[in-house]
Amino acid sequence: MIAADRVIISTAVTGSVHVPSQSDHLPITPKEIVAESLAAAEAGAAIIHLHARHAEDGRPAFEPEVFEEIIPPIAAQCDAVINITTGGASSMTIEERLAAATRFSPELASLNMGSMNFVYSGIADRVTHWKHPWEQPYVANTYHHPFVNSFAQIEYALRELGDKGGTRFEYECYDIGHLYTLAHFAERGLAKPPFLIQGVFGILGGIGADHANLTHMVAIADKLFGADYHFSAFAAGRHQMQFCTHSAWLGGHVRVGLEDNLYIGKGEKATGNAQQVRKVRETLADLGKQIATPADVRRMLALKGAKNITL
Repeated sequence: MIAADRVIISTAVTGSVHVPSQSDHLPITPKEIVAESLAAAEAGAAIIHLHARHAEDGRPAFEPEVFEEIIPPIAAQCDAVINITTGGASSMTIEERLAAATRFSPELASLNMGSMNFVYSGIADRVTHWKHPWEQPYVANTYHHPFVNSFAQIEYALRELGDKGGTRFEYECYDIGHLYTLAHFAERGLAKPPFLIQGVFGILGGIGADHANLTHMVAIADKLFGADYHFSAFAAGRHQMQFCTHSAWLGGHVRVGLEDNLYIGKGEKATGNAQQVRKVRETLADLGKQIATPADVRRMLALKGAKNITL
């Protein structure tokens, strides 16, 4: 691992897992997503990870025209690195999932490194009142259908966004095998260092939120990639801040945001993404860590620069 001299805070602003019925603070409309992104950047987030939603009911959106109401306003008002999802939602086709990143050719895009069971049907057990008809069947569907990220789809994303547009990737690894998938594409020259590996813990169907798993993931990544990678980690739900702390302690980076956790503490819902950014900043300060700026991120990850995205 490239030990971080400055810690990158990524913020995943809205995602596609949580549904509006879970929290009134989940940003839905383009205006809300822009405002939350800018607040997170002001609080110290150097990377903003973006999904989009349909304004009328909060359904996950892939259409570039929805992203067009989000990305240009953010780019015009702050210098944060914009990281566009290619994960979208498991119900989307790969073409739909890549539509926004293809339109904008961002500096950074997420890339899921393997097919998996990605189950969040348990949300239905905790929601007592549904705001919209789509929500309950949407979460229930994840119990029956896997999230497909085939080698062909991964290669397609690497070629379409990376080779053609110069986009670099946040490689989302939900299990140890995903590291070996990344190594495969690195050996073929399709994935190029320095890698940003995002360890994802606590998703039902992926690696569990056990701290031994985080340590093991770093150990295997060290064997596979040596000093050619940066590591970041997060855990879904209540383990969010613990895993941020552990990642930073190991020399890695952190990710927060309402995509991953709707709470700021036990039984207390977060009022916004910036609240989580401020909390993790306090933890990083206690660890004696400095915070990376967007300029630091561009240098560390060898990004193409904000002026080279397509607005």
